Amino acid sequence: MNPDRSVAVLAHGLGGSTDLPIPLAYALIGAAWALTFTFAVVALAWRKPRFDPDKPGHALPRWVTAVVDAPVTRWAVALAALLFAAWVAIASVIAPQDADNPLPGVFYVLMWVGLVAVSLAVGPVWRVVSPVRTVHRLLGRRSLGRGYPQSWGYWPAVGGLFAFVWLELASPNPGSLVAIKVWLLSYLAVTLAGALWCGERWCARADPFEVYSVVASRLSPFRRIKEGGQIGSIVVGNPFDHLPSLPVRHGTLAVLAVLLGSTAFDSFSATPGWRNFVADHTASALTATLMRTAGLLVFTAVVAGTFGLAARATGGVDRQQRRKLPGLMAHSLIPIVIGYVFAHYLTYLVERGQQTIILLFGLHDAEVSYVLSQHPSVLATVKVGCVVAGHIAGVVAAHDRALRLLPAGHQLTGQLAMMLVMVGYTFTGLYLLFGG
Repeated sequence: MNPDRSVAVLAHGLGGSTDLPIPLAYALIGAAWALTFTFAVVALAWRKPRFDPDKPGHALPRWVTAVVDAPVTRWAVALAALLFAAWVAIASVIAPQDADNPLPGVFYVLMWVGLVAVSLAVGPVWRVVSPVRTVHRLLGRRSLGRGYPQSWGYWPAVGGLFAFVWLELASPNPGSLVAIKVWLLSYLAVTLAGALWCGERWCARADPFEVYSVVASRLSPFRRIKEGGQIGSIVVGNPFDHLPSLPVRHGTLAVLAVLLGSTAFDSFSATPGWRNFVADHTASALTATLMRTAGLLVFTAVVAGTFGLAARATGGVDRQQRRKLPGLMAHSLIPIVIGYVFAHYLTYLVERGQQTIILLFGLHDAEVSYVLSQHPSVLATVKVGCVVAGHIAGVVAAHDRALRLLPAGHQLTGQLAMMLVMVGYTFTGLYLLFGG
């Protein structure tokens, strides 16, 4: 067979939201709840900040931290992940070069959506399982250059994240096995070269999957506390205390804008109006790709622009502080991103994830359980619940942060623009899930 054959089962990356769009009634109810909770939080919620990343939390037994941090544990997990990556590479070659190849499922489902779920559950897991980090450690953690430039911030990771969503949503053939292999080889080459030149800080700030994992982990109940200036024991606590610990660097807002904007564009690109527009105004695959690329850029820019302007739309702060506000408030987008990711891709994680594991390990006697698709009302409720819960959590996080950052006379009026923008994100997300 032709090795560049499009994988039909994942011809649009994760496939968009066209499988089970939510009913209009669910969208309207969700929007009403989101609007009600937003203004209830702003008008009636606490008047003093409550969330603090320095809160001690509830310490787990010492042996838990000792086991997690033990070199034998770290190496066992890292080497197992490296062997898994090697098996995926082998399977992608020896498996049929068609819809029965597991590589697209691993790439689009396990590495993208599964990474969010695991990071949300246990923390930034990519730091441990990254094949590049493991190879770099096996090579003695050598650094051939002068270190990672501070001014770069997260911008290399922004480029990597955009490259991923571009392949999924804008490229001519997202399901092409050749395209996925080229992307993965390019990712491994760039990330390993960066690690060898700049050290492990390159992995922490430039690896798109590690940055994505760190972002998702900020809603995990598990975190580390500082002991004597060093990262110490594992504790369990309020995820809202963990959220503000997201590092604020150059490109922080851009990371979240790519994640949220691309997911919204995925829903939008599945609407009949957009599909007909692209079909009617493009004469070739190249022009269609350029149009989809432009749409993806517009959605990302709209998220970054509206959030940035809303964060700055306050009085009582000087020009320098105003410039910092978008980065200092960016963590409040994380619940919205995660809520929309699960609303959008949950069926693919549960059902396509099963299919991928079956194909990857040759479990021919196993059958996929379509537990979500067979219960559309439950699935629609979960989708709306994820969007609304993410919105409410984002509003709460933004409100609490505003109480810390804004002067007393502007703590209410200074966050109204942000609340309106977040309501807009939620209404748009529900509309796209319905309209797709």
